[in-house]
Amino acid sequence: MKGSLGLGKILGIPIRLHFSWFLIAGLLTWSLASGYFPQSYPGWASSTYWIVGGLASLLLFASVLLHELGHSVLALRERVPVKSITLFIFGGVAQIGREPPTAGAEFRIAIAGPLTSLGLAGLFGGLGAALADNAAAAATLAYLARVNLLLAAFNMIPGFPLDGGRVLRAALWAWRGDLSYATRWAARTGQAIAFLFIGIGVLQFLFTGFGNGIWWVFIGWYLNNAAQSSYQQVRLRELLTGVKARNVAMEQCLPVSGSLEVDRLVEDHVLRDGERCFFVTDSDTPQGLITLEGVRSASRKRQAGLTAGQIMTPVDLVAPADVDEDAWDLLRKMAEEEVNEIPVVDSGRLLGLITRENLWNHIQLRSELAA
Repeated sequence: MKGSLGLGKILGIPIRLHFSWFLIAGLLTWSLASGYFPQSYPGWASSTYWIVGGLASLLLFASVLLHELGHSVLALRERVPVKSITLFIFGGVAQIGREPPTAGAEFRIAIAGPLTSLGLAGLFGGLGAALADNAAAAATLAYLARVNLLLAAFNMIPGFPLDGGRVLRAALWAWRGDLSYATRWAARTGQAIAFLFIGIGVLQFLFTGFGNGIWWVFIGWYLNNAAQSSYQQVRLRELLTGVKARNVAMEQCLPVSGSLEVDRLVEDHVLRDGERCFFVTDSDTPQGLITLEGVRSASRKRQAGLTAGQIMTPVDLVAPADVDEDAWDLLRKMAEEEVNEIPVVDSGRLLGLITRENLWNHIQLRSELAA
């Protein structure tokens, strides 16, 4: 979910708006104002259609946000951290910090979203009936009631990572007691449904035109990728279970003087000796860290006379990992922060570096041993 805007926090959860949301919000508003409402409720002023269309669009996304908050509240209650909620072109997604601890927790978190949408459908339907004398308000509320009902029904399709797929995973997990097995079969079901959606889209291309099938294909493509990604995450997490930073091969960082010129560091240590990281020291006290990325950045600047002290990352700006930190958390941190290495400390003392390459080699070896 790169490329998103922060909107603030609800219950301590950051709420973000992906740039793709603006595209779908504009398309939806245009579709409602020029198509759905004029056809369903003829005779209104043109400005009324646009006001109602814009309001319905915003309230629909507010409903999606409440759907994701339903998941998030239950996740927090089950002591599963929620890192953020992002609204984007296909709706919304709540990013949780880890898998639920039990099948029961997975079921409760998954079902909370559809139940929230069902509650909203009832609320909007009741308000629409109460405001029947106001045609524009009643029409908007009736639309929101139907859409929330459809949102709940769609999300209960039993294909991972939809809510119904997570309910299916919870059932399989409770039956077999094996999260990997449950995730694998729930993900396969999700992929089968994704290909079904793509097939429906292709048929619509052939018989009713391009526009009628494009969304089916996009949704199928998204679900297929999400199902594959979700299973791969669970598999990686299993392979790294119990692995600590101290267990992963760490590259020792060579101590160098802060006055050492970058040209000499490259020639004498990177190219000749194959060193990949350096501690800039002053009387044996680390002052900063230099990685290959820092060296590359300095080389791109092509400034003669740069020293190690000038290109280092100061120690107080380095976010190191503790030797007992989980390798899975480190891998996720690297992906989220788009870094290729993390320094490792033991009681405040810098020991070396864990690289993304280290972790992937460790994962590969564990995967081959488990095969």
